[in-house]
Amino acid sequence: MKFTLFNSPYTKEVIELFTKVFSESENESEGQVIGSLVSGLIATTEPGDLVGFVATSNECIVGCIFFSRFIVPSDEVAFILSPVAIATSEQGTGIGQQLINYGLNHLKSLKVNLAFTYGDPRFYSKVGFSQISERVVKAPYELSQPEGWLAQSLDGNPIKAIEGSSRCVGALRDQKYW
Repeated sequence: MKFTLFNSPYTKEVIELFTKVFSESENESEGQVIGSLVSGLIATTEPGDLVGFVATSNECIVGCIFFSRFIVPSDEVAFILSPVAIATSEQGTGIGQQLINYGLNHLKSLKVNLAFTYGDPRFYSKVGFSQISERVVKAPYELSQPEGWLAQSLDGNPIKAIEGSSRCVGALRDQKYW
């Protein structure tokens, strides 16, 4: 397994991966929604505000994750992990955890202070994320599953309550993702 930064030649294969994985795990409609989200993230997010990582096996992409800039009303540099896709045939093998850890280490090297995600606490706790309250950091949209609001410090400092609203990149600015 090889982990590398996402770059534009991977775009078509990555969109296909997300569409297929979410179609198989949820339904075809959800696959199209997430495929469209990934396409929008890649096409509309400024290069400094988006960093992606791919896992390849035998020259094929079997996993991909994206971190996009997440604006919090403080001086901390933050990114949010969303979305994540691992090929159905590779799920349960640890590739997702390895890929996320690879991405988090890269963010640390960029001096990012905080990482957020919105998902299954049982999975994301394996890579250092913990549930947080919106009293600590407010999500940019109403959360349909507040228990899935997760964060971790990347600089070793505790996460302190931050007053005010947060903002995400344009592609994530839709209530349906929250």
